[in-house]
Amino acid sequence: MNIQELIQKCKENNLQAQSQVYQLFAGKLFALSLKYSRNQQDAEDVLQDSFLTAFNKIHQYNFKGSFEGWLKRIVINTALQKYRKEPSLYLVKEETISEEDVDFDESSLGVHDLLEMIQCLPDRYRLVFNLYVLDSFSHKEIAEMLNISIGTSKSNLSRAKQILKKSIENRKEKLEKA
Repeated sequence: MNIQELIQKCKENNLQAQSQVYQLFAGKLFALSLKYSRNQQDAEDVLQDSFLTAFNKIHQYNFKGSFEGWLKRIVINTALQKYRKEPSLYLVKEETISEEDVDFDESSLGVHDLLEMIQCLPDRYRLVFNLYVLDSFSHKEIAEMLNISIGTSKSNLSRAKQILKKSIENRKEKLEKA
């Protein structure tokens, strides 16, 4: 069965088709939800909520654009909604904006390490960093999604980069001492 047939069956609430769609996309979407989450448990919750939303709203998908892209957008929105509801998500206005260059030796710092560092960022910085750097949203789009100003988006990105740079430098120092 091709993807269009699977989607059509999902629109008819066919559980077997929903299971196949889940199996096809869960891995990629989990990786995406992990980028926006503090830990694996939060990522699993985002993934589950995203699939529930997708299957409830699948009748809205009209085969324009990629289905995977449509699902990714649901995952991102689900993650953002989760953190909007939490009182700990305060996007701080910071006036100082400076670009941080982050150098790292890929042989000593793997993707897993970098993902771990990103997950340790405060929510406000992690969300902006992921949206801008990893998912290529503009500051204008981020500002609209998070209900903040463009300047706040830029300053939160700058602060996230500063924190990551310091984490990478600390990691390098530890490796050099070892």
